[in-house]
Amino acid sequence: MDNIDTLLRHTGSLRIAHHIPGRIRLKLLPDMDVQGPEAVATATRLSSALHQTPGIRSVSLNPLARSCTVEYDPSVIPAEAWSDFLKGIQTPAATILLDALTAATRASGN
Repeated sequence: MDNIDTLLRHTGSLRIAHHIPGRIRLKLLPDMDVQGPEAVATATRLSSALHQTPGIRSVSLNPLARSCTVEYDPSVIPAEAWSDFLKGIQTPAATILLDALTAATRASGN
């Protein structure tokens, strides 16, 4: 399973803890079916994919807090893309984010 498939499988386990245009903190809910070292490995792969995504400036992963902070360029990734993407709503903004994530994971070979 590649990084984009892993991300799509877990979007229902992520919630937005805080969001202002250009910075979002995502929280992993405790009901995720991946635990322990496997969860850390999955989060690390996803963080790597995010780092390579156009419009993403930085990614800070905190496995102990089950959170990830992403700084991004809102002129490249619309602010509403995150909420729509995580809810599985197919909007033009969510499509921009999904396409960027897909291109980054394919370019990295994951």
